[in-house]
Amino acid sequence: MKSFEELAREQTNRENVLLSKLMGEAGMEELVDFEAELGERQNEILFKITTEIDDTKDALNQVEQLTQRLKKHLERLKKLHQTLSK
Repeated sequence: MKSFEELAREQTNRENVLLSKLMGEAGMEELVDFEAELGERQNEILFKITTEIDDTKDALNQVEQLTQRLKKHLERLKKLHQTLSK
């Protein structure tokens, strides 16, 4: 998965190329449509990033919970081992 910086850089490059083409070929109406499309694409990217952030936070919380459960289990096993070793 690409980093946010890579996605932003690619987005900027695409916008620059398209804007250069449009400046030479398009009228004002087409530029307005293009700007609206860019806004939509930006919103889509922001939504995807927000979703990825939320998913990552959820996964991290799950890992932390699992870590705690494993630590408790390990402590129980150590106590059981110690008790049986006497």
